[in-house]
Order: sequence, then C-alpha cells, then structure tokens
Amino acid sequence: MGSVIGRLVGIVVVAWIGAIVAAMVGAVMAKRNAPQLPDPSADEIDLQAIFQALDFRSTAGQFRGGTLVCWFGGGTLDLRDASLDPAGATLQIRAIFGGGMILVPETWNVITRVRGMGGAQDSRPLADRPGDAPTLTLEGM
Repeated sequence: MGSVIGRLVGIVVVAWIGAIVAAMVGAVMAKRNAPQLPDPSADEIDLQAIFQALDFRSTAGQFRGGTLVCWFGGGTLDLRDASLDPAGATLQIRAIFGGGMILVPETWNVITRVRGMGGAQDSRPLADRPGDAPTLTLEGM
C-alpha cells in the first residue's frame, strides 16, 4: 500500500513540474507575439506582462476596457487619470502564475467577476456611489 501511495505522489509531482514547464514554454511563445504598450490615451487597451513588470497609466478620454494578461509577471494598471465611457467598460483579465493591481477613481463602480485560485477584490474604502456612476466590470481568471 505504501508503494502505491509513493507512486501516486511521484506521478503528481512529475505532472505538476510538467505543467509548470508547459506554462513557461507557452509564456515564452506568447511573449514573442505580445503587442507593444498602447498609447496612454487609448480608449481600449491590450496589455501583457509576461516575465516582466507592468506599470501603465491610462489617460483615456472614454475608457472602454480591453485585456490584461499577467503570465509569470504583473504590476500596476492605473486608471485614475482615465475617464470611463458612459456605457461602462469591461476589462478581461487572465493571470497565470502572476497578478497585479488595478487602480481606479473613487467615483467608479467596480463589478468583479474574476474566478480562480487567486483572488480579486475591491480594496477601496466603502463609499456610497451614485447609481448612475460609471461601472468597470472585471472578468476573467
């Protein structure tokens, strides 16, 4: 019985190492095709922090969202100088062995629909925001 458990543990360890190596190879390949940082005034963004730090400050006039990928990397996406599109915005987030911080103005509503092993939370102080306040929706894993 002990040898069966030992084999199972060995298989799990090898599988875990294989998954990490596969994730690293995937990240290297994705980094080759990663887009350049967008103009800070762009209303839609495509940001990738792959094996590197991200420090991006948006000054968008009508921020509509975009994508944020943190793969063995992470950093800060600062939206405090951006204005949200009146219809709101959706930011698609994917974090694989990485993570980051998204800074938003106090006046924005934030809806978080991020799932996975990590966590996502609005850590701003609780405040009564008007019902018609602009809304940023965070989706992803």
